[in-house]
This record gives sequence, C-alpha cells and structure tokens, in this order.
Amino acid sequence: MRKIAESTVRRLSLYLRFLEEFQSQGIATISSEALATRGGTTSAQVRKDLSFFGSFGKRGLGYSVPELVGKLRDILGLKRTYQVVVVGAGKIGSALAQYPGFGQRGFHVAAVYDADPKKVGADWNGLVVQDVQHLEQDLARAPVDIAILATPAAAAAQVSDRLVQAGIRAILNFAPVQLEVPAHVVVKNVNMAMELEALSYALRNR
Repeated sequence: MRKIAESTVRRLSLYLRFLEEFQSQGIATISSEALATRGGTTSAQVRKDLSFFGSFGKRGLGYSVPELVGKLRDILGLKRTYQVVVVGAGKIGSALAQYPGFGQRGFHVAAVYDADPKKVGADWNGLVVQDVQHLEQDLARAPVDIAILATPAAAAAQVSDRLVQAGIRAILNFAPVQLEVPAHVVVKNVNMAMELEALSYALRNR
C-alpha cells in the first residue's frame, strides 16, 4: 500500500467517530456531503481519503454507515486490543492511565511506571504504579504494543532507549523533547505548548 499522509489518517479517525455517532442515532446511510459537513471538509476530500483504501458507497445512495464503520475500524487497526504502558506517573501520566476512552477504543493500559518511590505502589483504580527499574523484566514477561512516555524531559531519552531495547515499536511522547529512535520505531509527539502557540497564532490572525 502507498504511503498515506498523516493528515489523511487523522481525518479517517474523525470520520469514524462521526459515523459511530450517526450509527448510535439509527442512521443507516450517509452521503459524503453530510460526512464532510460534520468534519469541516469537502465531499471531494472525503471521497479522496476513502479512495486510498478501496471503493466505498454507491453513487446516489451514499455510504452504509455500519459497513463503513467496520471498514474504517479495520483500516485503522482497531479490530484488536492493544496493550499499553505509561511511563511517568505525574499529572499527565495519571490522567492518561485513567482515561476511560482508551479502553473503549481498544487500548488497554496494562501498567504504569515511575522512578519516584513516593509514587510507586500508588493505586489508580486498581492499576498499581510499578518501579521503572522493573520495566525491561516486566516487558519481557508480558510484551506490550505501545508506550506512552510522560516523564520529565531530562529522563525521556534514556527511558525511550530502554523502551526500544525492550521491543517497543510505538511511542506516544508527551515529554517536551525530540526522541532519537531507530527507523522501525514510530514516535508521535504531543507538545501541548506548541498546540497552545498554534491557537495563539490563530487568535492573533483571525
């Protein structure tokens, strides 16, 4: 399959959420125009995004909502459960580890780690914070698919190296640093300061 732009993948994720809303409302079919209006894009963009993955819908009839939901879940790899670990039990890590939306989308937070003895052993709704010293040992015994990195900036690079050595191939990075990882490891950075700066720019230039 050809390389798909990240912006396209993000729109597919949005389409899926909108379609699930339509499905919960009992709507059986939807047009590309209606889906585009809900997503703030154009019907041509919707059709183009979907065309990368095959032929969907029928001219004049639109898309079957249940069928397209199933197709998008398959495209986005959501027809399985992913095991996730959170490294960093600060405020961000705590919020992420206990966010119910992850489980609803098939992302199971299996463990949380931290280096602070004051945090190790804390119980977060049945999820006990583990000592990060045991990270490699635990991952060897129970491999996971994705790591969420929510450590302080100073510790991020070292922890990232340990995760990669332990076999992690996907990292969601909340630490305000750029991680250097091998080509086979996927990193997605979430920099909240940059997001706020983008909003600041948008407000200034309205």
